[in-house]
Amino acid sequence: MAKRDYYEVLGVDKNASEDDIKKAFKKAAMKYHPDRFANASDAEKKDAEEKFKEVNEAYQVLSDSKRKQQYDQFGHAAFEPGGAGFSDFDPNSFDFGDIFSNIFGGGGFGGFEGFSGFGDSSRRSYVEPGNDLRYNLEITLEEAAKGVEKTIKYKRNGKCEHCHGTGGEDSKMKTCPTCNGQGTVKTQQRTILGMMQSQTVCPDCHGKGEIPEKKCKHCHGTGIAKETVEKKINVPAGIDDGQKLKYAGLGEASQSGGPNGDLYIVIRIKPHDIFIRQGENLYCEVPISYATAVLGGEVEVPTLNGKKTVKVPEGTESGKLLKISGEGIKSLRGYGKGDIIVKFTIETPKKLTDKQKELLQKFEESLNDKNYEQKSSFIKKVKKFFKDIIE
Repeated sequence: MAKRDYYEVLGVDKNASEDDIKKAFKKAAMKYHPDRFANASDAEKKDAEEKFKEVNEAYQVLSDSKRKQQYDQFGHAAFEPGGAGFSDFDPNSFDFGDIFSNIFGGGGFGGFEGFSGFGDSSRRSYVEPGNDLRYNLEITLEEAAKGVEKTIKYKRNGKCEHCHGTGGEDSKMKTCPTCNGQGTVKTQQRTILGMMQSQTVCPDCHGKGEIPEKKCKHCHGTGIAKETVEKKINVPAGIDDGQKLKYAGLGEASQSGGPNGDLYIVIRIKPHDIFIRQGENLYCEVPISYATAVLGGEVEVPTLNGKKTVKVPEGTESGKLLKISGEGIKSLRGYGKGDIIVKFTIETPKKLTDKQKELLQKFEESLNDKNYEQKSSFIKKVKKFFKDIIE
């Protein structure tokens, strides 16, 4: 099912202020909050859960100026893996505690401290997602220009295959004695401002509120084991150095029963022997002979699609630029392709024979000021400069 417009979800227009967006979210979040559906039917709970997540997703985007700008420009596509916005935002992952702390204050909503899902609210677990991972993927300029499928292999903390991540030898669980099933523990510390209380995830049950009666002998009760993951990924055409691809759920497993973290693939493009990339354009220097620069001619210029013959105009100066349209990098957002910008450099011949030097000298003597416009202009400026000084 297609996602609804975020502005429609919150019931605000595109010109709504930050306060308007916050008020709209608060109203909608209170309407669909799990505490209001504790005694509802399973169907009503599921419907409320979906709407609650939809409201939260819309708020996370519209309350963040950068994400909002990406959404206004590209819509929902900005937050898809490898999407136009390349945002680090994952609409399927959010922290209820952070959201409600920011909106409703430190006290939460209705005594809300942690939330593990719509259902039995007698146990308050504090579920944490697994850690995110970063993978640097090096590709060639040609692969970045045309797109490529790559197979990556990396190690991560995954779920123990023996206990399926429960941490126990069997399915029997008991209430965690450390946190009394709350998933969090509170500590007090005396400071110069008085007694300060803090709340952290329980170190024994890792936020689940329960522990196995008998620990798994393979993972020692952690539910976590090292594993190697092999994954095929598609690198889109037009991607640039330093951009990221996000794969939700391919990070490390959670010790508290939460979702896996995410995998961020950072693209690194190898230096190219010929081209320098700037955005969607490619730049290269093409050396030409002195005779070609003077008389004009044709030279072969490399492109990512093969050689291309271009004309060198008569009297070409060193440093002159020539554009080859449409032979650059494909736009990641589908706006066509960039260009190749050729810079001609005149190569001065070296190691001349006596005969060549003699011919060159005769050629030089045959020239006059009309053949050297820049030189003649410069000499005139110098003469005027010294004349002005003397006067």
